[in-house]
Amino acid sequence: MMKTDTAATSHFSNVLLTGTILLANVDVNGLLDYGLKAFLGGAVWLGYKLTAEYLERRRKKRNNELN
Repeated sequence: MMKTDTAATSHFSNVLLTGTILLANVDVNGLLDYGLKAFLGGAVWLGYKLTAEYLERRRKKRNNELN
């Protein structure tokens, strides 16, 4: 006899139903707008971080050459 596991399916259905009910009144346009702003803000932060690390490595290399 084949045993079927419905516990995982039942759990997923419960989570999906709860999520659908909770997110039913979410303003999708506002959420997309926020997501775009968060993504762009993260990209700008990453650019600053990479530039700062590059300049720091260059400064250390130059100081090591002078000493």
